[in-house]
Amino acid sequence: MHDTTAVTRPNVKIYTPADNPRFPKLHRRFPTVAYLRRQARRKLPHFAFEYCDGGAGADGGIARNWNALDAVELVPRYGVTTALPPVDVELFGKRYSAPIGVAPMGGPSLVFPGADQLLAAACQRANLPYTLGLVGGMTVERAAEIAPDVLWFQLYRLARNDHAVGFDLVRRADAAGAHVLMLTIDVPVRTTRAREVAAGVTTPFSPDLPMLWGIASSPGWLWSMLRNGIPRFANLRAYVGRNAGIAEVAEFARREVKGAFTWDEIARYRDRWKRPLVLKGIMHPDDAEKAVALGVDGIIVSNHGGRQVEALPAAIDALPAVAARVAGRATVMMDSGIRSGADVARALALGAQATFAGKAFLWGLGALGRRGPSHVIDLLTEETQAALGQIGARSPAEARNIVVRHPGALRF
Repeated sequence: MHDTTAVTRPNVKIYTPADNPRFPKLHRRFPTVAYLRRQARRKLPHFAFEYCDGGAGADGGIARNWNALDAVELVPRYGVTTALPPVDVELFGKRYSAPIGVAPMGGPSLVFPGADQLLAAACQRANLPYTLGLVGGMTVERAAEIAPDVLWFQLYRLARNDHAVGFDLVRRADAAGAHVLMLTIDVPVRTTRAREVAAGVTTPFSPDLPMLWGIASSPGWLWSMLRNGIPRFANLRAYVGRNAGIAEVAEFARREVKGAFTWDEIARYRDRWKRPLVLKGIMHPDDAEKAVALGVDGIIVSNHGGRQVEALPAAIDALPAVAARVAGRATVMMDSGIRSGADVARALALGAQATFAGKAFLWGLGALGRRGPSHVIDLLTEETQAALGQIGARSPAEARNIVVRHPGALRF
């Protein structure tokens, strides 16, 4: 395999919430991510909140993720720690401040214009992985300028003309210096997200009168839109035409981004990408085994945050079996439902080496604008420290030694 998780500790700056003088004041107002979600609902235009908060069907997959995480119980051991433990982790030869990263998202700039840049800058300051989504609002080249030390790049399948666009995006990501390439494999077909459809979210973005009223009633969102616009599919514009409009680029994305990577295609991307390669969307141990056999360096156990099909199992319930099958041959991570440091600790105890969050960061943007991503980072980091210290784990790796009661764990 290629550049797997290292065991040495480079001399890098480890960020903690104590490094942010604004954290105590913001913590008083928003002590958990749940408070940010409530504030985001009040401050964002209705369509923006529905887009970031909803999922597939009747949100059953989102509820299942949250309920399954809440059901995981960690049995503490005392007499071990007397202070908040460090939570820095090693992933693919780089040390990050915490086992927390920003997951790739398709439309953060619709939730809050300029979101991609704000998320990248916050991760660069805090030394946490930032994953730019293919259909996000800025190019991989711009992301590398903002977050050169922590940039990961996510790719969907663009198979026409023998993957010409997909392979060129790999070339661009490599030239920009992205540290990790992430292939998302859990979107084989398009599905409907009822809440965003009912709220009027379309591609391309074309607000109707109620949506325009919502924008006018949300001054923070409006100001950010006037300042940043609502760029989407920025990475794809080069393949449509330099002067292509939003509608043309959106139509190109609708036409060209389709299907899930086959295993043969993953092998071809493995051959072209010489840095760490991660597959996002693994839920079955047999798929994890195939990934490892192809030389994939990392796996993200994920049900796409409940945004594709609400009938899928919770990601946390699939995690232990996948981690057991991988057995240290690749780095196992998890997303889908992470809302707190306790959730991070649960995932670590069940075999993950890191976690990624999406909605939590979008709620932070909706509630606090440009200050939101850093506050979410501070909350999740401090809560992870507290959770590990409480259960008697002196590091993220030691969380795996904790006794866990996990009633929803899948048996294969």
